[in-house]
Amino acid sequence: MNNTIEHKLQLADKYSARIPRYTSYPPVPQWNGSPLQTDWMQEIYRSTRATEPKGIALYVHLPFCEDLCTYCGCNKRITKNHAVEAPYIDTVLKEWDSYSQVLPDRFKLSELHLGGGTPTFFSAQELKRLVSKLLENAIPVGEGWSVEVHPSHTTREQLETLYELGFRRISIGVQSFNKRVQFLINRIQPFDVVKEINDMARSIGFTSVNMDILYGLPQQRVEDALADIDTIAELRPDRIAYYGYAHVPWKAAGQRRYSEADLPTTRERILSAELGREKLLNMGYHPIGMDHFALPQDALSQAFKSGNLHRNFMGYTEQHADILIGLGVSSISENKLGYRQNERVVEAYSESISKGEIPVIGGHTFTPQDADISTIISNVMCNMESALPAALSDKQWNQLRELAGDGLIELSESKVKIKDHARMFARSVCAALDPQTQIDSEVMYGQNL
Repeated sequence: MNNTIEHKLQLADKYSARIPRYTSYPPVPQWNGSPLQTDWMQEIYRSTRATEPKGIALYVHLPFCEDLCTYCGCNKRITKNHAVEAPYIDTVLKEWDSYSQVLPDRFKLSELHLGGGTPTFFSAQELKRLVSKLLENAIPVGEGWSVEVHPSHTTREQLETLYELGFRRISIGVQSFNKRVQFLINRIQPFDVVKEINDMARSIGFTSVNMDILYGLPQQRVEDALADIDTIAELRPDRIAYYGYAHVPWKAAGQRRYSEADLPTTRERILSAELGREKLLNMGYHPIGMDHFALPQDALSQAFKSGNLHRNFMGYTEQHADILIGLGVSSISENKLGYRQNERVVEAYSESISKGEIPVIGGHTFTPQDADISTIISNVMCNMESALPAALSDKQWNQLRELAGDGLIELSESKVKIKDHARMFARSVCAALDPQTQIDSEVMYGQNL
């Protein structure tokens, strides 16, 4: 065991608090209320008609799954009834119509991502109907659209249809190849199934394959997590998301299939994270942000190298859109005014749309301070460094100095930089910079390490 890992093990208890994941700033528990509908649509109208609009990013949440993966904390609906497909697509397209009214006749589309749930729960015909409508007046910019797939529920027809529509990136949910772990998380998918989908996507013409692997899963030993990386090496995906399982049974009831006693210790999590990271680096992957890895020629690696990496609710991206439009149940949208989130229950979302109402249940209106802190948090999570805000409290300075004293960051009067070996502590640095949520705050969620 090298000294770097031993050092992190010594700091494990100190920095293992539950803190926000910082997929947004402010984090969801701190949201203060959604911007007004009229202001929201006016901002989209204005931004898309700017002199040089960056384009919009579009996320569609497709929540249905045939089987419950017990580890999953996403918003999903378990059903084998595929009669739900057409009505749900109808509803999403009706929601899209409300945005189409304020978009230009031709608008730039920088990102399109289908997430879930299981997007490939939907037939090739329904996926084509959905995407064709979304792209009707779009001017594509960027390197192609992306879709999440479940390897056990994906067909060649679906992938060929998506490719014809312009999709070039596919994200395969692997999680673990270990049979014992797969049984507990109810995600039974042998390596041959994953390889088949990977090879199929490559043969069709998809140019970027991402695979998700989790550590910290129930009854997953350190050697199990490392074996998953060895196994995935044969497939050589362009990108790998290697991150810790978040145990939130109060939010995801399926996680009650096992107990905290089944979970790896913090020590085991850190060993899995750090030894896995070393293995990925030795395989030629570059670290991206906190928990992603990409081959040197991949667009994410290039964006990180040039300082142009961006992060939104869809994850790390090389595109930076002024507007994110989220369609479907529980989707989150963002523009310069703030955030808005759709109804989280399928029936409530559908009923609201059918009545011509806005399906928003919450959100946040940015304050002047939010914009500055959001930029700082984003820089830390993407570039692992940032200029410091103009004003920091004594408590914030003390926390930053403590992080520096522990050898995790380089700190000056004007800048903070996370040391390369300390990327896993990025969220602790963000918490120290966040004037609302400090490391010892009670308003926290998600395991940090």
